[in-house]
Amino acid sequence: QAQLVESGGGLVQPGGSLRLSCAASGFTFSRSTMRWYRQAAAKERELVASISKFGGSIDYADSVKGRFTISRDNAKNIVYLQMNSLKPEDTADYYCNAWFVGTSINYWGQGTQVTVSS
Repeated sequence: QAQLVESGGGLVQPGGSLRLSCAASGFTFSRSTMRWYRQAAAKERELVASISKFGGSIDYADSVKGRFTISRDNAKNIVYLQMNSLKPEDTADYYCNAWFVGTSINYWGQGTQVTVSS
């Protein structure tokens, strides 16, 4: 059974950093495109960052370019989101997603909360 478990969220001051992790199991991690989404209160879920199967293709939302870095370790079945220079508008629940290109298969984690506040 496919499972994604996020961790690393919490409360941080503006300008601070957090690193989110997403541990995958139950499917072939190295065959999946991995993505981080976020959803703030009363807003739609938005794509934050994505990384292809072997990391050769990486994309970011304009709002996080230059501040966030997505990476993956296929040996450990983990995807990371390093978040620097955090802003209050980064406050949201962050979700890990596994997607298989050319299919409708999507797996989601339960989310981890990030709050940026002084």
